[in-house]
Amino acid sequence: MDEAGKGPRVLVTGFEPFPGAPVNPTEWLVGELQAQPPQISGVAAFRAEVLPVDYARVGPALSDIGRAFSPDIAIHFGLARECGGFRLERMARNSLTNARPDNAGRMPEAEAICDGPPVLPSKLPLEAIHARLQVMDLPAEWSDDAGGYLCNMVMMLSLAHACDGFAPSMSGFVHVPLTGEGAPLSRDRLLAGALAVIGESVAAFRA
Repeated sequence: MDEAGKGPRVLVTGFEPFPGAPVNPTEWLVGELQAQPPQISGVAAFRAEVLPVDYARVGPALSDIGRAFSPDIAIHFGLARECGGFRLERMARNSLTNARPDNAGRMPEAEAICDGPPVLPSKLPLEAIHARLQVMDLPAEWSDDAGGYLCNMVMMLSLAHACDGFAPSMSGFVHVPLTGEGAPLSRDRLLAGALAVIGESVAAFRA
């Protein structure tokens, strides 16, 4: 809920390229949002950041962002090459099982990501986001498994408020596919859908 009419501080994150994905559309998305921040009524401040694909560095990166920016809404985007559009993640799992090597070559043990429950649900207004994407004729799908990589880790850290200074009241994760010829999304449609996700999240926060 918006406090005393003050709008939310909105953070959007993406990831850098990683092994097997030399191009990450979420890195491009963040660059576009940095160059031209969305003009959404009621937003107090906006920030977009690319996160490292590094198990050891991603938590401290979120802490740095939290201390500097204190987001009320955190919308995390990541690449899932097999998805057919905007994949709305309904829950994060507090586990590093089935992890893959990160950009530093590290692969963690199968253990809990942080102190907290086994799963946490997304706090984004997923039904409203799904409906908006459908109206825009943008492909959208549901998922109850954010994977075993940095995507699920960031979603869990964000929802659990496990990073010092990083405690958004609304957060969640959206996977997107590759963009380009023959892909489910063009870059323009990726940007349009991301703006819809941001807009619906702000509207729900202010409701």
